[in-house]
Amino acid sequence: MPFQQSLLDLNDLFNFADFSTFTHNIPIEWVETALQLSSQATIWRRRLPADQVLWLVLGMAMFRDEPVHEVARRLNICAQGLASNDLLARSGITEARKRLGSEPVEWLFRQTAHTWGHERYTDDDWQGLQVFAVDGALLRTPDTPELRDHFGSGNTSTKRQTPFPMMRLVALMNVRSHVVVDAQLSPYRRSEMRLADSFLAQIPDHSITLFDKGFWSAHLMLSVSQQGTERHWLTLARKNAVSEEIEQYSPTDRLVRMKVSAHARKLNPNLPETWEVREVTYTEKGKQKVVFTSLPVSAYSETSIAKLYQERWEIELGFRDIKSSMQKNAVTLRSKKVELIYQEVWGLLLAYNVIRREASQAAEAFERSPSSIRFKPVCDYIAVQLVVMAAANPISGTGRRLKELRSGIGSLFLEAKTKTRPSRPRRVKISKTRYPVDYNAAPLK
Repeated sequence: MPFQQSLLDLNDLFNFADFSTFTHNIPIEWVETALQLSSQATIWRRRLPADQVLWLVLGMAMFRDEPVHEVARRLNICAQGLASNDLLARSGITEARKRLGSEPVEWLFRQTAHTWGHERYTDDDWQGLQVFAVDGALLRTPDTPELRDHFGSGNTSTKRQTPFPMMRLVALMNVRSHVVVDAQLSPYRRSEMRLADSFLAQIPDHSITLFDKGFWSAHLMLSVSQQGTERHWLTLARKNAVSEEIEQYSPTDRLVRMKVSAHARKLNPNLPETWEVREVTYTEKGKQKVVFTSLPVSAYSETSIAKLYQERWEIELGFRDIKSSMQKNAVTLRSKKVELIYQEVWGLLLAYNVIRREASQAAEAFERSPSSIRFKPVCDYIAVQLVVMAAANPISGTGRRLKELRSGIGSLFLEAKTKTRPSRPRRVKISKTRYPVDYNAAPLK
């Protein structure tokens, strides 16, 4: 049955807007604890109380192409009932979001992420190890003096600043379920490696973490492998890395010794002067690539290591799902205040994890891998549920509705023959120009 027809059939079965999916995944005790962190808690019941504002922030992530006040109206977010223009002024929504702040949303994201990110599903392990990945992404904000002053931006080749202020996002992701285990947000100028260093403790024992080559650091890699039990790492080797061969296992597999830079040892005096890593060379699409890893040669072959590193791209797909499927390829985030920008992004990550976890639970019910479910249809499907299942039959409890939800998600699996995603080269997006553009102007002759 076509996906669009499934949504129409659901519309015939249920009424409008319920948060059963969110409230099933997020225990109410967590929500209450998060709301206690609100910087401006009040003793009276407002027309738009904090618990409703929290759901509004999640709804904003699900309905990016709609104004915030329309999201509130559609999702019935108001203490006295339908949030129409007569009951809830548009300015009241902004003030309510300011009262809530970003801290409760951040706390709730971390609480859920730390719980869901370590869950195991079908086909979750790689040779007995859970697979994680670390990478960073940039999110554009609207161009206002306040946001540019706080977030900053990069410089172009002409030494001009980039068109929009940019927020830096660094995340730790479970590669198989695509759930974000932890994340850090910061202004553009902060270092990705410093941000990643703050959540290395969230990497569990008996795991392998895939790093982008931009995170190459003796401090970072040794912090992963020397803490806990069986915590390994794998990353693409940096070009022109100077090393000394200690032992050769095969022509494309060897153990090498490298010096730890004086700058790194100055930042961390506990680092040794030298360290040993395994170097594996392989060929992909006619190009030779080299990876460094802490995996021992006695238990992990060079062929399996080369194949595993291809999964590092899964975290890039996760960022694409957030920017493309959830944000509808919007040029910038929608908020225009610093605190609300952080609130919006924490809500975006929380909503993303809810979708990913619900998809993983559905995949488990069908004895399939979570990575075999297509994200965008599931995102659209759950968004519809927030509207369609509002006033469902009282005898239809959360368990039954969730079963129906996952049954629908079960039809959204990737076919086995298309599970390998096609290659999509990166493209430079259109950026803002300082000169006015007249799209209706006649072409030059």
